[in-house]
Amino acid sequence: MDYKLDQAGIFITAEIHIKDNVPLSQGLAAIRQFCADMNSESGCSLAMATQHKTHPKQFVFWERYDDQAAFDAHFVAPHTQAFIKAGLTELKQAFDYQRLATEV
Repeated sequence: MDYKLDQAGIFITAEIHIKDNVPLSQGLAAIRQFCADMNSESGCSLAMATQHKTHPKQFVFWERYDDQAAFDAHFVAPHTQAFIKAGLTELKQAFDYQRLATEV
């Protein structure tokens, strides 16, 4: 699988928590499906969730989009809107970066 990690693009790191009142199994299923859906988006070459070792309801998402248009399209995608509206998780923080420029 080519993640294009060595190419220009938009790189997102986001900390997500499954809400306290949501069963872990339900939250895990939603996160797995959301990552699968993101990986099917045109312009998204990587979407994966990593789970905290000792706090199983805490996750860090790593995502890579080809460009700003692909990243913007992600937020209006039906699966993204459904994930947000389900209210199973909360976004704690997010970082939006691009590759370091090779020239100054």
